[in-house]
Amino acid sequence: MVTVNGEVRLRRRHYHGREEGTITPVDAAAELAQATVSLGVRELACRLNAGAKSFDRAAENLRRAAQVPMSCEKLRQVVEAEGQKVQAASAQGSLAVGWQAQECQTGAGVARVYVSTDGFTAPLVTDAEKRTRRKQVRQARRQRGKKARPLGTLKPGARQRYQEFKAVMFYDQTLDHRLVSVTRGNCQVLGRMMKRDAERIGFYGASQRIGNIDGGPWARNQVQRRLKVTALGLDFYHLSQNAHQARRVIFGEEDPAGEAAVGQWLHAVKHQGYEALWEELSQQRRLLRSPAKRQALDRFLHYVSDRRDMIQYPQFLAQGWQIGSGPMESQCRVVPDRVKGPGKRWDADHAEEVMALEALDQSHLWSAYWKLALSTLN
Repeated sequence: MVTVNGEVRLRRRHYHGREEGTITPVDAAAELAQATVSLGVRELACRLNAGAKSFDRAAENLRRAAQVPMSCEKLRQVVEAEGQKVQAASAQGSLAVGWQAQECQTGAGVARVYVSTDGFTAPLVTDAEKRTRRKQVRQARRQRGKKARPLGTLKPGARQRYQEFKAVMFYDQTLDHRLVSVTRGNCQVLGRMMKRDAERIGFYGASQRIGNIDGGPWARNQVQRRLKVTALGLDFYHLSQNAHQARRVIFGEEDPAGEAAVGQWLHAVKHQGYEALWEELSQQRRLLRSPAKRQALDRFLHYVSDRRDMIQYPQFLAQGWQIGSGPMESQCRVVPDRVKGPGKRWDADHAEEVMALEALDQSHLWSAYWKLALSTLN
């Protein structure tokens, strides 16, 4: 940094690798990744990236749609920096949700809000892959025989090729109001984010606060620990998945008798509850002689037994409450869509930043965020 005629000038050193692109380390520290990019272009870059298969394609679309030339590396920096800002705005509470739980009225005049959480995996670039790329870049440089700038510090990669990310969603009966958040952290991080988002929407302003989850121990523990829900239910779809898994072992893949048996199990639990399902499964077990078939049915018995306090379908239906976590399952497909696909590999923090932008859009907060960003410029 130097001063010339009263002006402060900052020198920035760029490092470039054929496989890794250009890195400007000082940008991250000085928050200059998009200093020369207007707010409007930043929003357009984020929008086009969300619908693109790669940063290359998003940069080309930006050039064709708005006549704004930008390298794919620059666009990547802009998008990921914006995702980081979305995360910060949510964590700091500066991004208002725009609705409160008490507004989520049902036809009966009761405020009802659902909460659900689930996990999904996304592909990461491993440390071994990064080191292999670095080795290939160095070999290519030696073959060219030309002097080149030194490569930047290698950012450590992941230990495994895939990592589980977790999402939480608050929503009303009609899905007109919803709030989606995503994290690469563990279940404790997810729990804190869940509690934070509950405060953002005034969760306890709803007289009916319904949890609907897949029954995983981590999800169940965090909902029960962090929130005071009116009722916590086991997603009916996940129960049916486990029922069909047992059916395939006991009856085979295509046996109509198996389909009829599962239909009877699910009808019993849906309309009569846990005790009726247990009786159906116990009767089925007495008919089995194969150890493998008994073991498969026992796994299903243990599954429902461990979640018997969550199997309340008749009570839920009588109240008009949803018994499926379909909205959450949908988000687990939509939110990571941009980071999945053939050949895609991410650093975990960058994948989380890109997904934060999709979660922002799914929460109907896109316009609110850019208005907030505009206000910070003034």
